[in-house]
Amino acid sequence: MAESGASPLPPTPPAHSPLFRAERFMWLTARVLEQRLFAYHFLNGGPDPVETALDAYRNEDGGYGHALEPDLRGPVSQPLHAGHALRVLDAIGRCGGQRVERVCRYLTAVSTADGALPAVLPGQRGYPAAPFLPVVDDPPSELLATGPVVGLLHRNEVWHAWLFRATDFCWQAIEDLEKSHPYEIEAAVAFLDTVPDRSRAEATADRLGRLVREQRLAALDPERLDTYPVAPGYAPHEHHFPHDFARSPDSLARAWFTDEEMSRSLDFLTAEQEADGGWPIRWRQWAPAAALEARPVVTIEALQTLGTYGRFVG
Repeated sequence: MAESGASPLPPTPPAHSPLFRAERFMWLTARVLEQRLFAYHFLNGGPDPVETALDAYRNEDGGYGHALEPDLRGPVSQPLHAGHALRVLDAIGRCGGQRVERVCRYLTAVSTADGALPAVLPGQRGYPAAPFLPVVDDPPSELLATGPVVGLLHRNEVWHAWLFRATDFCWQAIEDLEKSHPYEIEAAVAFLDTVPDRSRAEATADRLGRLVREQRLAALDPERLDTYPVAPGYAPHEHHFPHDFARSPDSLARAWFTDEEMSRSLDFLTAEQEADGGWPIRWRQWAPAAALEARPVVTIEALQTLGTYGRFVG
């Protein structure tokens, strides 16, 4: 008999199913935050334990640090950590109220003169960071850091003074794109999928889709990866696939790919689950701890993507 006040036990997935294997992987390797996120998404867990775990990463300035984004180590707040925190709050339906007001005050304080976010602030200097996240004295605004944050705030109908100039920055940055790379395109999609001006977003996404195909930024045939270029600075096998751009069927990026291309992409994603139950990271691995902490994040994302396309089998 369950103890009084205990949460009902979730249904047990079949042994050796993708979810069963992923759950074992999470208990073996994940941080408390990702364990609780996994429980929230797949095991009838509640949002409160997730938010409690996330609070451990929050700093007095309203930002987040302590390697919440695993490729930036150390305690200092960084915009990329704030973006990660907002993704967690969005996932559990808590992206609003005073908790997000605090984040927006932090974003306002660290924005550049054009009202947008740099990827890494100089305060990171002295703490370990991935080599592909350089620390400079006067970092520029980047769509990579700003687009996903603005998109999440719009999706949750958060209205804050910071959003106005940051939204304008994203529009301009996307419209100026002539040559890009997958992560930048994915940041643009995160913005376009939720920004209120839907007609402008659809037209802009259509142009971006043509750019992605012309520049061969998406690997459309996973069995012929050697025929697709890898962006400069990426790891040797750091390809991106249709499911990376269109993480759900509702994404504007879904229209960039045929049904056959998306099916092949999802087949590839399904097959990527490794023997230990987790999914691999495809970017450059530079420190054991960072790689270990990132894999559970990627595993949850893979399961969610497969789920949104009806491909997840418990």
